[in-house]
Amino acid sequence: MKKSANLDVIQNSFAVQAQRFEAPSMHFSKQEYLDYTVRCIAPSSRDRVLEVASGTCACGRALASHARAVTCLDATYQMLEIGRQQADRLGLDNMTFILGDAGDLPFLNCSFDLVVSRLAFHHFPEADTPFAEMVRVLRPGGTLALIDMEAAEASLRATEDQYEKLRDPSHVKNLSSHEMSRLFDSHNLSIRHCERTRIPVSLESWLELTQTPPGKRHIIQTAMQREIEGLEATGFAPYRKDGAIYFDQRWLLIVGVKP
Repeated sequence: MKKSANLDVIQNSFAVQAQRFEAPSMHFSKQEYLDYTVRCIAPSSRDRVLEVASGTCACGRALASHARAVTCLDATYQMLEIGRQQADRLGLDNMTFILGDAGDLPFLNCSFDLVVSRLAFHHFPEADTPFAEMVRVLRPGGTLALIDMEAAEASLRATEDQYEKLRDPSHVKNLSSHEMSRLFDSHNLSIRHCERTRIPVSLESWLELTQTPPGKRHIIQTAMQREIEGLEATGFAPYRKDGAIYFDQRWLLIVGVKP
C-alpha cells in the first residue's frame, strides 16, 4: 500500500521530540492522566492490545499491567526505542514494539481485543484511513479508544491550527468532537464513553519539546501574550500562572465497541 501522506514530516518531527517526550515538564506521560485513561478504557487481563501511533508508548505501558499483551506501533524509530527502554526499566515483558504506518497496519483482520490511539490523529491528513485500519484489526465485540485534542470553536479553528503548524510542521488539524464521533458512527461502532478533559500546558515546555526555532517561537509567544492582554484570539485561550504562560488542551476520549 502507498505510504501515508505526511509520514516523512512526522518522522522528522518526532525524531527531534523523542528525547524530551518523557520529561517531567511534559504532560503526555503524567501518571494521573494515564490512570484516568486506563479507568475509562477498562481493559481485561485477557486482552490483546494494540496502540497505534504510540509515540514513546506511555499509554501502552499503562495498559500493559492490565492486559495479556500489548503491541505498540509507531512510524518513528526513536520514539519506539524510548518506549522499549522504559518498558525494560519497568520490567514489562508482555510488550512488543513495531515500526509501522498507522495507515497500513501490518496485522491480520480481527487480531486484537482492544485498539487505542492517543494524541495522534491531528497528524493525519485523512483521518478515516487509519481509523478504518484500527477497526479492521479489531475483533467483533472489541473496544476501540481514540484520544486526541479537540479543535477550537469553528471561528478559531484555522487560527489554532496555524499556530500548531508553526510550532510543529507535522501537525495537520485538530478534529472537532463531532468529527471524532462521526468516525465511530461511520464504521458502525457504538460509543459507550465520551469525556472531555482539560490539560494545562506550559507554553515554554510545549515549544521546547519541538525545538521550535527562535523566530517562530517569538511569533507564538507574542500572539499568546496579545490574547492575554485582550487582543486577537489564538484559539488557545492562554493565561498566566506562576509568572509563565499556560493554556489548556482539550483532550477528548471516546470509547466504542465494534459490532
